[in-house]
Amino acid sequence: MTTPVIDVHSHYVPKGWPDLGDACGGTDWPSLRVDSASEATIMLGDKEFRRITDACWNADQRLADMDEDGVDMQVVSPTPVFFAYGRTAEQAVAVARIFNDLALDITSQAPQRLLPFCQVPLQDPDAACAELDRCLANGHHGVEIGNHVGDADLDSEGVVQFLQHCAVRGAPVFVHPWDMPSSARLARWMTQWLVGMPAETHLSILSLILGGAFDRLPDALRIAFAHGGGSFAFWLGRADNAWHERNDVVRGRSQAPPSAYIGRFSVDSVVFTEPSLRLLVDALGHENVMMGSDYPYPLGERPAGAVVRQADLLEVDRARILGGNALRFLGL
Repeated sequence: MTTPVIDVHSHYVPKGWPDLGDACGGTDWPSLRVDSASEATIMLGDKEFRRITDACWNADQRLADMDEDGVDMQVVSPTPVFFAYGRTAEQAVAVARIFNDLALDITSQAPQRLLPFCQVPLQDPDAACAELDRCLANGHHGVEIGNHVGDADLDSEGVVQFLQHCAVRGAPVFVHPWDMPSSARLARWMTQWLVGMPAETHLSILSLILGGAFDRLPDALRIAFAHGGGSFAFWLGRADNAWHERNDVVRGRSQAPPSAYIGRFSVDSVVFTEPSLRLLVDALGHENVMMGSDYPYPLGERPAGAVVRQADLLEVDRARILGGNALRFLGL
C-alpha cells in the first residue's frame, strides 16, 4: 500500500466565535472582522493582526487545495494568537474549549483526512491535562502548544508535567513559536517572523535539552517542532562545542551534549529550499523530518511538500518525510 502524504503543519481559524469577553471574561480579546464571503481579518482591538481567507474555515476549500497539492491527510492546529497563556487559567480554559469545539466542526466534514489538534491552558498543567483528555475523547488527535509561557520555557516543571501526561496518553505534541519579542528593530519587514520565530524555536529545543527535560521525559513522548526546528540544525555543532568547552555553564541539567538527543524530537520541512532541507536531513536524520506546509498562510509552502518532492533524496527517505514519519508521530 502506498504511504499517504501527510501535512503535519497547518492552521485553522473558525468563521466567527462568541464574544470572548462575554464568554470568558476580561477584555481585549481577538475578534474576527468578516470582510466578504471568502475574506476576513483577525483583529486585536482596533488593529489588524492578520488577513485570512476562507481556507481557514472552509473544509471544501481546504480539501480542494490538498487535492491540488497531492496531500492525503492534514493535521489542523490552532492559530497561536488564541492560546491566551497570559490570561487567567479559567479564561484560558474557556477559550480553549470554545476553539477546540469549533475545530471539530471544520474537521468533522472529512475526519479521515483532516486531523484536529487541540490547544490547552498551558499556564495551568492540571487544567491543561484535563482539557487534553476531554479533547482526545471528543476526536482530537493531538495537541499544539506554544514554545513558552511567559518567562517559563519548555523545561519548566509545569510544562514537563503536561508533556509527561501527553506521553502517557500517547498524544503527539506539536510545538509552534508564538509571542515573539518585539522591538523597533523587529518591527520592520516582518522580522519577528523571519528572525524571531526561528530563534524562539531554537531556544525551545535547547531548553528541553539543557534544562534536562528530555532526561526526565519518557522516550515514548512524540514531540515535533515547527519551521524546521528554527535555527537549531544549523547551530547544532556550536551548541555541542559550547557544551564541551564551557561545561560549567552550558551543560545546565543535561546528561549529554545536544547532539545526543537527536531522535527525541521531530521537525517539519517548512524550510523552502533544497539545501536547507538537506541540512535538516543530514543533521537530524531523515526519520526525524516530516512534511509540513504552514497552510493556509502566505509564509507557508505551496504546493505543500514541493521541496521534499524535488529534492535529491533516496525514494525511501522521500516517502518517510512525505508521510511515513508522520504516521509514526500520529500513532496511526
